[in-house]
Amino acid sequence: MALCPDAKTMTRIDASFKVCALLGFPAHHSMGPAIHNTAFEELKLPFVYVAHDVAPADLAAAIAGTRALGYRGLSITMPHKVAALDFVDEVDATARAIGCINTVVNDHGRLLGYNSDGQGALDALARAGIAISSRRVLVLGSGGAARAVAMTVALHGRPAELEVLGVVEDELAHLGRDIGEKSAIQPRAQRLDDTTLAAAVERAEVLLHCTPVGMTPEKERTLVPRNLLRPELAVFDAVYNPRRTLLLKEAAALGCRVVEGMEMFLGQAMVQFELWTGQPAPAEAMRQVIEARL
Repeated sequence: MALCPDAKTMTRIDASFKVCALLGFPAHHSMGPAIHNTAFEELKLPFVYVAHDVAPADLAAAIAGTRALGYRGLSITMPHKVAALDFVDEVDATARAIGCINTVVNDHGRLLGYNSDGQGALDALARAGIAISSRRVLVLGSGGAARAVAMTVALHGRPAELEVLGVVEDELAHLGRDIGEKSAIQPRAQRLDDTTLAAAVERAEVLLHCTPVGMTPEKERTLVPRNLLRPELAVFDAVYNPRRTLLLKEAAALGCRVVEGMEMFLGQAMVQFELWTGQPAPAEAMRQVIEARL
């Protein structure tokens, strides 16, 4: 008998357990096993979560192997989120619009791909009492995290307006075009500079920062100068290391409602858990694991 890794109590694993796994390269640094095994243990579910280092050249074989072995679900992380699209049987409409998956559910041998990142951000905002619907939303960034968040907001958030600012012109144009084609929203997508940033922040009611600026070790940096912030602005930062970025510190000091990137990280894990198990995720138990490791 094996022991459930990173679970709060020692659970004996037998052949009735369903296996979920992380596929990444590398994968050994992930908090996934600790988070999900704690959640499974909290609800006394016969599941176990493991992490596998999978080189890009081995991804197709690895996914096929998990199907053959009857794994219940997968987390897909870097560098496999785009490539994994080709090795599942069906892709959720939101994940297809985003262009990558981070979650797979094995439904009786049929592999279904999802992207929980954007929904994790929306759920984090909802838990904080911050509405997206009918509000003016600004997304900063056009990379992977920004794309997942912006596309999910456009498809499911029902904002009054959506504006996206970025510095990688091809990436930004692609995101703006995709939002316009795949949702009911026609976004304003502009190159980020001092002038466009000031005007966009002034228009916004909800600011979603989705760039690496402010991440450790450069935690004294912020993309949004303090003088642009105002108390009625709600501010989310996808960066979760440090847990409270300079942007969030300055926004909170001015009276803004703020949401930490840790809450998005938690939210996307909760979405994965619920897809695999069909049970409500034990948010507090999962949050405690993340907080202990940040």
